Amino acid sequence: MPDAGVQSHKTDVIIVGGGPVGLFAVFELGLLGLSAHVLDILDRPGGQCAELYPEKVILDIPSRLKITGQELVNDLMSQIEPFHPTFHFQQMAERLEKLENGHWRLVTDVGTAIEAPVVVIAGGGGSFMPKKPKLERLDEFEGKSLFYSVRKMEQFRGKNVLIAGGGDSALDWTVNLNPVVSGMSLVHRRNEFRGMQATVDQMYALVNAGKVNLAIGDIVKLNGENGQLRSVTLKSTEKGEFDVACDTMLAFYGLTMKLGPIADWGINMENNRVQVSTESFETSSPGIFCIGDMCHYPGKLKLILSGFHESALMAHACFHYARPNQKLRFEHTTSSSAIQAKLGVS
Repeated sequence: MPDAGVQSHKTDVIIVGGGPVGLFAVFELGLLGLSAHVLDILDRPGGQCAELYPEKVILDIPSRLKITGQELVNDLMSQIEPFHPTFHFQQMAERLEKLENGHWRLVTDVGTAIEAPVVVIAGGGGSFMPKKPKLERLDEFEGKSLFYSVRKMEQFRGKNVLIAGGGDSALDWTVNLNPVVSGMSLVHRRNEFRGMQATVDQMYALVNAGKVNLAIGDIVKLNGENGQLRSVTLKSTEKGEFDVACDTMLAFYGLTMKLGPIADWGINMENNRVQVSTESFETSSPGIFCIGDMCHYPGKLKLILSGFHESALMAHACFHYARPNQKLRFEHTTSSSAIQAKLGVS
């Protein structure tokens, strides 16, 4: 029975991980007429390419002399557009169960449920998890008035928000949340920021307009009662210790990679990687596949190129689970009029 209040979906394939390999898997599945839902803990597609090195040049993508991480993600998103995948961002795969009909039912940490005959793990090195500040009483405020991501902007409407951090996430949400909050402070340990210059300029414009209080210093203490923040105490060389009022805090100190709940799904692992068959990239659990950096087999190379190859073989194996009563016809994109019609290519 579905959980009360759960938003339920059905599809052919659930892809856990929206990085380049997960995105290309959508394309390979789409060529075979299979639909996909893509789940990722980040707030946008691209995985490590988008989060860690969007402007870093990649030199080993076939036919591209050089391409940045974000350019690669943009191209992959354009490539899969004809197949209309459904994305579930800022959600983590939390629970997986086998149904009586042989399908899998995956439930995320925010209650989204997706049913499919096939699950594909394409999570790279694992789930991105927030780096937490080393502060006393941190767990007292987490999930109540201290958060590490923005799932719904409406949650912060009318709040006096303090954003901590100096990278893209901190700057983006300083700009994007500003119209809905009652007050906003941006706290960073120095008056230099790592984000895109255009966003830095927008942030300073809000500061100059009196819409953002920019405070330079290290957060040393959280103040409040019963999980509700009242202020944070900062320390700087110029001003010593001082308080900044807030009722909500967003902490953006970067991300780290952890395997997450996938480790508890009952599939065979080796050195925190998922063991697969190189014929199909199926795991020890029938109907669960793994591609990309998270899979392990003899001779495995952690390359985007390798993940693309793994996606193609995986998709053909998935077809037999998703369409058990149909025969798979192998076709080349160069000669198949059906595939070309799907892609809108004459």
